[in-house]
Amino acid sequence: MAYPQKLLADGETVQFELRPHFRALLVPILILLAIVFVGSWLFFLTDNTFLRWAILIIAIVLFFPFVLVAFLRWLTTQYVFTNRRIITRRGIITKQGRDMPLSKVNNVSFDISVMGRILNYGALKIDSANTEGDLVIVDVPDVERIQREVYRLHEEDDARRRSRSDELGGDPVPPTDGT
Repeated sequence: MAYPQKLLADGETVQFELRPHFRALLVPILILLAIVFVGSWLFFLTDNTFLRWAILIIAIVLFFPFVLVAFLRWLTTQYVFTNRRIITRRGIITKQGRDMPLSKVNNVSFDISVMGRILNYGALKIDSANTEGDLVIVDVPDVERIQREVYRLHEEDDARRRSRSDELGGDPVPPTDGT
């Protein structure tokens, strides 16, 4: 699902967008396999119609919170990097989001666990001059490449802002009140 263009500012373009690493789906997939295997085994083990219905209902009840909800969380989480900001969005029914202007980025670091090295994912930590604090994005696929890309985008945004300031004749000074 592409990020809607109507939510971007004039001159802002999406550089790349990501979902959390597929690792987030491994446990739900294992739970799904266990539900299907154990449920089928118990279903065909019994001849009692009441027990068969009970097994089916229990399987469905386990499926929704442990498999379907986890998949929908993964599906509705987006990490969008534009030429001006970093955008995170998540939520199935209610939405949560955070935008960080690239101009506020001070430092970008990453953390990769042992499993992350094997599956190529990690956490991206973006230190900010913003009052809202740092932005931590977990389960980022190919996190080292993303860190380099965020630095590149930050440098390009900085150069764009400097050139715009030079065109205006230096740093524009806001007018004072009453004069």
